[in-house]
Amino acid sequence: QVQFVESGGGLVQPGGSLRLSCAASGFTFKTYPMTWYRRAPGKERELVAIISSTGGSTDYADFVKGRFTISRDNAKNTVYLQMSSLKPEDTAVYYCNAVLSWTLRRAAFDSWGQGAQVVVSS
Repeated sequence: QVQFVESGGGLVQPGGSLRLSCAASGFTFKTYPMTWYRRAPGKERELVAIISSTGGSTDYADFVKGRFTISRDNAKNTVYLQMSSLKPEDTAVYYCNAVLSWTLRRAAFDSWGQGAQVVVSS
């Protein structure tokens, strides 16, 4: 059974930092690219960052480039999202999932975790 457990969310002031973690299980983690998505209130889910199966390549949505860093630990089946210079518009629930391939960036599994709530507010 595929499972994702996100953690590390919270309330942070604008300009602050948070580190999210996502522990994955139920599939061969090291063979999949992994992604972070987010869903802001009233908006569709959007892709934030992607990392290749080995961790050698990363890519980011324009709205987080230079501020967020995705990484992974294949020994721990965990993917991370280091978020810096946070803005109020980064407020959202953050989710992780595997994707089918680097080019076909569609969620590989129908299972989703509970997400990590991030609130950026003064």
